[in-house]
Amino acid sequence: MAKTADELLLLLADVETDQVERKESLRVGDAKERVCQAICAYANDLPDRRTSGVIFIGVTDNGRPTGLTVDDRLLLELSDLRGQGKILPPPIMTVSKLDMGGAAVAVVEVEPSPSPPVRFNGQVWIRVGPRRAIATLDEERRLAERRRAADLPFDSRPAWGSQLSDIDVGFFEREYLPSVLPPEAVAANGRTVVQRLASLRLATLDGTPTNAGILILGIEPVRFLPGAYVQFLRVDGGDLSAAIIDERRLTPALPSLLRELDELLRLNIRTAVRIGEALRDSRHSDYPLAALQQLTRNAVLHRSYEGTAAPVRLTWYRDRVEIYSPGGPYGVVTVENFGQPGVTDYRNPILAEAMGALGYVQKFGAGLQITRRSLQENGNPPADFTPDPSYVGVVVREAK
Repeated sequence: MAKTADELLLLLADVETDQVERKESLRVGDAKERVCQAICAYANDLPDRRTSGVIFIGVTDNGRPTGLTVDDRLLLELSDLRGQGKILPPPIMTVSKLDMGGAAVAVVEVEPSPSPPVRFNGQVWIRVGPRRAIATLDEERRLAERRRAADLPFDSRPAWGSQLSDIDVGFFEREYLPSVLPPEAVAANGRTVVQRLASLRLATLDGTPTNAGILILGIEPVRFLPGAYVQFLRVDGGDLSAAIIDERRLTPALPSLLRELDELLRLNIRTAVRIGEALRDSRHSDYPLAALQQLTRNAVLHRSYEGTAAPVRLTWYRDRVEIYSPGGPYGVVTVENFGQPGVTDYRNPILAEAMGALGYVQKFGAGLQITRRSLQENGNPPADFTPDPSYVGVVVREAK
């Protein structure tokens, strides 16, 4: 629960503790990086305070205001720290402006994560008294053990019946691990494969792959999660009775699935070359690639994999593209507020972390904004979203 203004003022006047940190500005040295480390540490809540940690921006170490200008630009910059893909899984945090009797201070309040450990740039940060530190292996294990399987997001739970042999350990060590951890952390790790998998929530401490482990590294994900694929259909007309041009069933693990999906989009987008009066050619596509990428990636990321054998469906008609994703809006996202700027949540936080690490998500929460802008710039009508309690659908119509 967010703290009141009076509670924040009391914390600001108190000495710096393991729940309070002060910064004079984001522009001094590596202050922004240290703020990100603090957000990560508060989200991990190693001391198990079960209350929010607070970072004050615009005050000295003794709590006096510096006169920093706290405007919408600064508050937006602080809010954006959550969505840049560097702190994963995305923390639960609020950003606000606090009045100190004529002086303003920016406040970042971070709630304990329900799914620790949380990482910043691949490393687990914790609070040790009033200072930050990188967690040891034992401290990471304590954070991991704090999670109860029944309370975890679905992608964090063990994939019952699976074994270590059901995932591609070679790919994990060769490609995935270097993409989520800095080189020095990989080189100095000294941990077993199971310990590394468990620290990234891709397996339990006894070596059972999690659902995320199966989705990201699985040799045959649909064996354990029957709906974990994309069904593609292209027809030569405006409804399903038309002749089929192409049909695909994309079933591999997440990295290969996303690559195949991108290639499929590129193959099906038509680009026309127009010669203008100045004898210059201009290229015009019936659909912008960026928009379809965002929509299909969102469908794979935000869908429900639990209790359903339904795939993500991508149907390409003569005049439109339809995408349907199993599972309705999740968490703070509802049918009523779906698509509003800043309203986002993660049904599958480990998949979000993986897609960010693999380069398929540049900024969390920006997918629909990128989609809308790309469609407008390409001359397509706005996308028509149909959020429903059991699915999310979107129709993209061809540019004229």
